[in-house]
Amino acid sequence: METYAVGGAVRDELLGLTVKDRDWVVVGATPQDMLAQGFVPVGRDFPVFLHPRTHEEYALARTERKTAPGYTGFAFHAAPGVTLEQDLIRRDLTINAMAKDAAGAIIDPHGGRADLAARVLRHVSPAFAEDPVRILRVARFAARFADFSIAAETLELMRGMVAASEVDALVPERVWQELARGLMESRPSRMFEVLRECGALVRLLPELDALWGVPQRADYHPEIDTGVHVMMVIDMSARLAAALPARFAALVHDLGKGLTPPDILPRHHGHEAKSVTLLEAVCERLRVPADCRDVGRLVARFHGDMHRIAQLRPETRLTLLERCDALRRPERFELILLACEADYRGRLGWGERDYAPAAAWRAALATVRAVDAGAIARTIANTGEARADPQAIARNISAARVDALRRNSEQPPDQAGDQR
Repeated sequence: METYAVGGAVRDELLGLTVKDRDWVVVGATPQDMLAQGFVPVGRDFPVFLHPRTHEEYALARTERKTAPGYTGFAFHAAPGVTLEQDLIRRDLTINAMAKDAAGAIIDPHGGRADLAARVLRHVSPAFAEDPVRILRVARFAARFADFSIAAETLELMRGMVAASEVDALVPERVWQELARGLMESRPSRMFEVLRECGALVRLLPELDALWGVPQRADYHPEIDTGVHVMMVIDMSARLAAALPARFAALVHDLGKGLTPPDILPRHHGHEAKSVTLLEAVCERLRVPADCRDVGRLVARFHGDMHRIAQLRPETRLTLLERCDALRRPERFELILLACEADYRGRLGWGERDYAPAAAWRAALATVRAVDAGAIARTIANTGEARADPQAIARNISAARVDALRRNSEQPPDQAGDQR
């Protein structure tokens, strides 16, 4: 029985990156051998075990054979006679198809080290085309390793898979899982650019694909193209180390611009409401989690208003804080502000600008929260006004908050983004 480190751990070690997780392949063993050594079985479709002390994953060497369309249509064979080389050839990319033995020697039958040095993402074998998830994985690795290119033959193979409708067989949950991982990489724009280049984006996210070629006003958007803008926004969200809900909001905040009538371009009046409708369709189709959906909806609907706080009356500021549920959920409001900052700074030449509205909104929220709603409620209750008018307490609290905003809010310089 021989054990090898495989995949991402070997790749990242060769790149000089911190290895976070280690996966292992075991050659020459049976499930009974693993159980006898205290390993805990966790694999549903093939023999995978957790080490009794480290809890790292150990998989028996296996081969796989395509039996049906889609990413689930595989039959697996794991037996003591399966070699390491047979296991490695089923992997997606050459940089992920290396192993390291107990003595530290690298086993690299497919040129992974050379492709690491050349900064190339290249498929291992024609069997790559049997699993459509690999299209998403290549795009995700492009977002992680932004200075890597995709081998021409690999990109051509991906295009052929799309043309053969392989991506149409992907289940929504798996698509979302890979998109979410890609959004959390250092250059998420690369994922969507690769998907667009191979033709998969229009099949998976047609609402996003429609944004390329849609012009915006140059005074607000020097980059002009809406698709380019959205890519700059999601990269800015990564630069701001935003959590996934904010990055998703950055991705979908302008979807409605793809529906703008050509005769009013480059203005986009009413795109906010259209964006909400489209992103809700995306969320339903891909089973997007509620936290991402909710932040996305609020940013899509209100990002223009958030940018122009300097122009808003105190009543409108309070309404927006309430619509965002900022008083009860200040942590989520911070995600909204981050996504809006990414939208503002994700424009050609605007990346180093200060986003003054964020500080102004935080100050407004602090002002509103400082109003003693409980004291107001008790005063109204003691006067008996609440019995005659059930809305009296809420109305008086709202009036006190508006007065506080009027007294205490400082008018920041107008740094409005595109509200069109």
